[in-house]
Amino acid sequence: MIRPILALMALALVAAAPRSDAADVPFPHAPLPYPADALEPVIDAKTMEIHHGRHHKAYVDNLNAQAAQITELAGLSLLDLQRQMSRFPTAVRNNGGGHWNHDFFWSLMTRPGTGGEPSAALAAAIERDFGDLDAMKQAFQQAGLTRFGSGWAWLIVRADGRLAITSTPNQDNPLMDLVPESERGTPILGNDVWEHAYYLAYQNRRGDYLSAWWQLVDWGRVSTHYDRAIADLGPTATDAAAK
Repeated sequence: MIRPILALMALALVAAAPRSDAADVPFPHAPLPYPADALEPVIDAKTMEIHHGRHHKAYVDNLNAQAAQITELAGLSLLDLQRQMSRFPTAVRNNGGGHWNHDFFWSLMTRPGTGGEPSAALAAAIERDFGDLDAMKQAFQQAGLTRFGSGWAWLIVRADGRLAITSTPNQDNPLMDLVPESERGTPILGNDVWEHAYYLAYQNRRGDYLSAWWQLVDWGRVSTHYDRAIADLGPTATDAAAK
């Protein structure tokens, strides 16, 4: 009788665990904003299915499990959580960061060759802070290529309104209050350089993935993120960045 009882207990625990596809969890797992094969041939459908449906979902499920234990989490938006991450355990940092990073990542991409160009304002900022778009891309790719192990490459707006390239390990991001000050800012572009993001098609050729990925960037969305980041900083930072 012991084994059937243990089995029933295990089923009860699974049923009680928060699920990211449930309507009442504080942190839901949204579907991809496009079909899984929309980014082919740059990112294949199988990679997208595994990345979104398994890796991302695991972060969301684990974050909801943490929220079931730390009730304060349920009252925070995913964005607000990033900005006060130092108050919470490492499991919240890893899974909360993983959830926000992936939501952001999916939103930045569109079908190959349809992403347009940076807005006039963003293009001017890129020229001011990097020289030109190609130089910015090279710096971004280098940040991703030299990130040891797993992590992310970012284009951010700093507190002074200037653009900068940075990189964070694991599932950290520049919004978090526990990353070094030099790495902080508002992300407007980010690329996932964990191997599961590219390994099926590119194996260990991270550089090839980083180069091909530009075909997917939705510059309209990136430009919107830039405009919002600048607006949030206010006129003082905007004027300082223009000098």
